[in-house]
Amino acid sequence: MSSNSVIEGCLDKLRSEGKKGLITFITAGDPDLSSTVDLALRMDAAGADIIELGVPFSDPLADGPVIQRASSRALAAGTTLAKILDTVKKIKSNCRAPLVLMGYCNPFYRFGLNRFIAEAASTGVSGLIVPDLPLEESGPLMELAVKEGLDLIPLVSPVTTERRLSRIASKAMGFVYCVSVTGVTGARKEIGTDIESFTGRVRSHTSLPLAIGFGIADPEQGARMSRYCDAVVVGSAIVKLIADSGTQAAGTAVENLTREFKTALLSSAS
Repeated sequence: MSSNSVIEGCLDKLRSEGKKGLITFITAGDPDLSSTVDLALRMDAAGADIIELGVPFSDPLADGPVIQRASSRALAAGTTLAKILDTVKKIKSNCRAPLVLMGYCNPFYRFGLNRFIAEAASTGVSGLIVPDLPLEESGPLMELAVKEGLDLIPLVSPVTTERRLSRIASKAMGFVYCVSVTGVTGARKEIGTDIESFTGRVRSHTSLPLAIGFGIADPEQGARMSRYCDAVVVGSAIVKLIADSGTQAAGTAVENLTREFKTALLSSAS
């Protein structure tokens, strides 16, 4: 854990004010990278506290059909990690919210870990989420991230054991991403997990902020989930809205949905 973590500081400030954080996700390059800049800035303006940019990959193992299709569209449009880092620089020039890259090991390793971390830090990335990187193999990336002041944010699930929770929590940075279901990403009308028990277990191992993601479908569900965490992550609902709206209308639609989520979270905390 870093005492100067931008991400942890952002969520801790909200927690001290009795507010819940909103973390939004879009796939970088879907439908194109200029749209990614516009969408990120609109989410920032509408109240997103942290923004995740998904790095498209051909085999996104943790993602459901909605984000899989977004990755395919982004790759078909010529999106690369180098272009995403250039896009981050454009976003950060006008964006208040910390930016997190969420992606898989292969693109980062192929890019070169030293080069990737150095360029990510210099362009304005504040954290990384790597769903297919187990704790046991995270050392090289974590060492580089810590050196450059980036948070390597871990994921835990309802089936993570107490022993493993303790080990993950001891290395956690930024926040702990609590996966609400034993499955892939995707909006769900109902989340069957006992979220209160799950997040209670996680809290017994760390004082870091907790965020719940995977499955949050609408603002009302987000508000309900927020009772058990410090922030909620909204991904597939936004990515689906982008696909359904079309390039011209997507910006306004995403901005409105972000504002609806933020309003619901503010109401639930009042």
